[in-house]
Amino acid sequence: MTGPLAGLRVIEFAGIGPGPYACLLLAELGAEVIRVDRPKAGGLDTAALNRSRPNIAVDLKTPAGLEVVLRLIDDADVVVEGLRPGVMERLGLGPDACLERNPRLVYGRMTGWGQRGPLAERAGHDITYAALSGALHATGSAGKPRNAVNLVADFGGGTLFLVMGILAAIFERGVSGRGQVVDAAMVDGATSLMTMVYGMKADGMWQDRREANLLDGGAPFYDTYECADGKHVAVGALEHQFFAELMEGTGLEFDQFDIARWPQMRAALIETFRSRTRDEWAQVFDPTDACVAPVLSLEEAPAHPHNLARGLFAPYGGGQVPRIAPVFSRTPALPPGEVHVAGQDTRAVLRAAGFAEAEVEALLEQGAVTQA
Repeated sequence: MTGPLAGLRVIEFAGIGPGPYACLLLAELGAEVIRVDRPKAGGLDTAALNRSRPNIAVDLKTPAGLEVVLRLIDDADVVVEGLRPGVMERLGLGPDACLERNPRLVYGRMTGWGQRGPLAERAGHDITYAALSGALHATGSAGKPRNAVNLVADFGGGTLFLVMGILAAIFERGVSGRGQVVDAAMVDGATSLMTMVYGMKADGMWQDRREANLLDGGAPFYDTYECADGKHVAVGALEHQFFAELMEGTGLEFDQFDIARWPQMRAALIETFRSRTRDEWAQVFDPTDACVAPVLSLEEAPAHPHNLARGLFAPYGGGQVPRIAPVFSRTPALPPGEVHVAGQDTRAVLRAAGFAEAEVEALLEQGAVTQA
């Protein structure tokens, strides 16, 4: 079984967060991804993001190790790196050096602040990138901004825009025959994700304060409510016909856009939803279009009948992890593969790349590469 990216060759330089997740997506879409790791890997890396691709451990500070990686890049379609600006250049692996050897190479760069700008060389994390994009200010309660885990900048604004950029550059290469650099910054992507909100603000349809808008908890029919068992339901009855079904299911009567009565509507919904358990409310609303859903825990979500029917999760370790999306009709994505530790596949990768057995053993003896 092969995915839609079968035949694409990717060299990934080990990092954390959005870069590894991007390479996981490429690998499970069928690309051949080789992860280049340090001989003694460590840090904040998450094992689940490192699945489905072989791992070679290389000491990039040795001339022999550098040459190993350059030879791998010579035959690659894509490079993905997530180090601070200038680090790859200092290692001799910057885009100029790599594109000179392989002019068709697509060189994907994943950083928080981008390759240029006043903050380019500063550290950061999802919450700080979301802060500068305006996304953090727009989410949370009226009294305090609150980050949505690390989804907005790391994986939404980072991973997905990096993958989109890589695939767009590959498509363009089919026309021009030339590679290029993809400068993907988490702050850029997080800002782009705010396009609708900024547009609504420009049109006078969004107030620049939390819980004052249709989609940020300001509207009582787009919010979460606690139930009798302490669990919650999510309500998203925006359209008139969906709101009518919400009213029918709760037994309430309100004019949806009588904003002066929204406080009373919210109070009534709070009281009503506390009268039954979450799952009892799910039984009420599952057959309807009221846009009411149970808020599921990480333990519960994999077992939900809809998620089971869609095959959204796969076994991993002692639990479940999501399969990648979307679903393809002819060339399905691959199931989650095993996690490879640093250097687990060094010999196999080098042999497959055309290194002679004597070369491999010499590199191991020199410490330029390591086999786990």
